[in-house]
Amino acid sequence: MPEENPSPTPIKPLPRRMRNWLDEAVLIVLLLLSLGGAAISAFSAQDDYVYWLGMIPLFWLGAILSSWAQAGADDEAQTFRRLLWIELLHWGGTLAAVIGVFFLRYLQLLGDTAAVLVMLLILALSAYLNGIRIGWRFSLLGVFLGVTAMLAAYVQQFLPLAALLAVALIVFSIYTRRRRTRQVDHGA
Repeated sequence: MPEENPSPTPIKPLPRRMRNWLDEAVLIVLLLLSLGGAAISAFSAQDDYVYWLGMIPLFWLGAILSSWAQAGADDEAQTFRRLLWIELLHWGGTLAAVIGVFFLRYLQLLGDTAAVLVMLLILALSAYLNGIRIGWRFSLLGVFLGVTAMLAAYVQQFLPLAALLAVALIVFSIYTRRRRTRQVDHGA
């Protein structure tokens, strides 16, 4: 007689090189999309709302891919359903906070620029905290968003600095991956 409630199958770990590549690719794509959002905010705070709201599902998808890449690297076995649920709760909470900012803007308690900066800080904190759980590269994304928000608040022409920061974080991520790969390949 078949078992009625079989235990869920844990996610099978990806090979180490694939895991690092996928995690890095997620960081690069989300950094570039975030840089695009920074460019939009430099020219129009009105369009920025829609862009950052649309980015939340992309952050969610990126977090799922990064979580999947890291699954099996830890001792804790996760099922894909559990992974989806955890990320849905995390990014759903982020979406609720961003909608709260929209509401405050609608009530005219926040101006356009302040609302965009608050949304950026919410996304920065969400990405940073998610990175603590799923991998340091996602935390780098949070750092980028937070620094970009502060640059936008204090520097009139912040976009070149934000682009420089994005390039520096991408180079750092690639360098770190290659360095770790060499260490593992040489038995260090």
